[in-house]
Amino acid sequence: MSIEVLDESGRAIQVRDLVALSRFVLDKMRVHPLAELCVKLVDEPTITELNVTWMDGSGPTDVLAFPMDELRPGLVNEEPEEGILGDIMVCPDVAARQAEEAGHSLEAELELLTTHGILHLLGYDHAVPEEHKEMFGLQDTLLAEWRSSASSATD
Repeated sequence: MSIEVLDESGRAIQVRDLVALSRFVLDKMRVHPLAELCVKLVDEPTITELNVTWMDGSGPTDVLAFPMDELRPGLVNEEPEEGILGDIMVCPDVAARQAEEAGHSLEAELELLTTHGILHLLGYDHAVPEEHKEMFGLQDTLLAEWRSSASSATD
């Protein structure tokens, strides 16, 4: 699996941790082992420009997902499709404010946003209540499993 995390945010982010999380999420979602993912950490002016240009948004946002080959989660006993998953743009400056408001660390917020972005690349959305419940439930489950596996690895 090719996972590239590029830090262009101007902050000191543990890129290796985001690579490990991304690999964990992609494995759990049964994405083809040769799939490609790029996570780019960007500053506020960059995420604002992307949000305005591509999403018809206004101002900065926390995460944007740009799917490429429209890969979907693999099914049990079925070979997943190979291809380029896409790009996720995450803004650590926005994430830091959200983390403070939520009362958790920047690292936890970046984990949440990376997982959220990957799920968007895999076709999940949260525009209607049923989709929201499914996507956020899956996101919570993946993060709980990740944190459990990460804490047992350090014990």
